This record gives sequence, C-alpha cells and structure tokens, in this order.
Amino acid sequence: MQEFQGKVAVITGGASGIGLGLARRCATEGMRIVLADIEAAALTRAADELRAGGAQVLAVPTDVAQAAAVDELARQTMDHFGAVHLLCNNAGVGGGGTVWESSLADWQWVLGVNLWGVIHGLRAFVPLMLNGDSAGHIVNTASIAGLTVTPGIGTYTVSKHAVVALSETLYQELAQRKAKIKVSVLCPGFVNTRIMDSERNRPAALRSDQPASPRLATMQDRMRQEVEAGQSTERVAATVFAAIRAEQFYILTHPEMKASVQARMDSILTDSDPPRFVPPPQHA
Repeated sequence: MQEFQGKVAVITGGASGIGLGLARRCATEGMRIVLADIEAAALTRAADELRAGGAQVLAVPTDVAQAAAVDELARQTMDHFGAVHLLCNNAGVGGGGTVWESSLADWQWVLGVNLWGVIHGLRAFVPLMLNGDSAGHIVNTASIAGLTVTPGIGTYTVSKHAVVALSETLYQELAQRKAKIKVSVLCPGFVNTRIMDSERNRPAALRSDQPASPRLATMQDRMRQEVEAGQSTERVAATVFAAIRAEQFYILTHPEMKASVQARMDSILTDSDPPRFVPPPQHA
C-alpha cells in the first residue's frame, strides 16, 4: 500500500496512546478515519481534534472484546465510507501478576481485549477488504512481549504472543490467496502511553478484588517509569507507516531489544533453558 490520500483507515483503541498517534498520522496522510474506542469521552476529544485539523472522522464507541460490537463497527464503517483500506487492530490493555496468582477475571479481561479484539477485527473486516479487491494493509498491535518473556505479566505476555502467531498465520493465508492485502505485526517496546492505567476501562463484571502483591507493586512502579520515559506515539506511527510502505511484516520500534529476541530463539534452537530475564536499566 503506497497511496493513502482519500483511503479509509479503521483504528481500534484510537482515542489515546499508539492508536491516537496512528490516527494523527493517518490525518496527515489525508486518510478518512474510523476511530473506535471503549472510552467515550476520550473518543469524542480525539475525533474533535482530528476534525479540527480537517480530517473526515467517524467515531464509534466500541468494546473490541465483544464480537457484536466489532461487527457493528464494520457495518457503520461501510455505511459511512463504503470501504476499508487500512485496519489497525490496536486496542490493548496491560495486565500483571504471576500466572497462578492472576484471577480468572484477569485472564478474561486481558485476553478478551488483546487477543479476542484482534480476532473479532479480522473476522469482521478481512472479508470486506477482500471483497474491495484493492491494495490494503492490516497492522495488528502486539508488543516486544510477544517475542520475549517477562515474568510477572503473564496474562499480557500470553495475549501478545498469540497476536504474533495470529498475524503470522494471517500473513501466510493472505499470501496463499495472492490477496492485495499485506500484514504487519507491531511489536513496540516502551512507549509513552496510558497502558499502566488500563484499569480505568476494565468492565465492572471483570474487576478483580485481589490486591497486588508487594513484588508486583514494585514491578508496576518500575514499568510505569519505563513507560513514561518511553518512545513517543508520533515516532511509533512514523515507523509503522514506513513499514506499511515497505511491506515489512515485523515492526520493532526498539532495535536494542532484538538481542532479547535473539537470546530466546537461540535457546529454542540449542535445546537450552529459556534465558534469564534481565530488567532494563532503571531511569533516574
């Protein structure tokens, strides 16, 4: 996909963070934008900002964990713009705790948004994009945690590994069909977003009353510091659009983290134990 002017982009989790960064870049490229987010007030603010800059925007409150909601997003997109060219399955939440201490509600919430949200997006939009028979691109947001393993965020890590595998499978299946749709999986490192405040959008039915352990609280404080010092969403968006133009599948925003990916691959190929996790240097 090389031409963006007048094309239609659908972005889930588009009201903040990486999603809003992508939306702003889409507006700069002259795209028509469908913004989806569960956070209604933030969605309205984001849409107003983009419209003030001259972009055509359809804002649709959407809980991506619900198939019916994503189907409705697709229906409204087609009714309003009549096509989809760029699909960014970006909505995501953070989640922490050991594998055995994470509650059932923790697993349901994180997998519901991070994995099922992508599944619902693909099921709803890929047929529409195939029927459109024009050049298109799909970007699924995973994480560097989808290529490595960090102890203490098991629910998040599992969801992001699954998104990577799902994206690789989609890539192969579309290639077999010789489709005009290309695929990328975005695996960012620390980015300055509100992911550490994901609980603000957690459904009441999936709330967990289990308090964070002292070890988890310490880890969360450290991760919050890393996120706040992280890469800007504008820089991530620029990297994504360069990858779309280059038809690049894996998008790693932090090249220095490739060493951890290499260490994990080496342990698999040499029948070794997983490499020990080494936390990044703490920012002052």
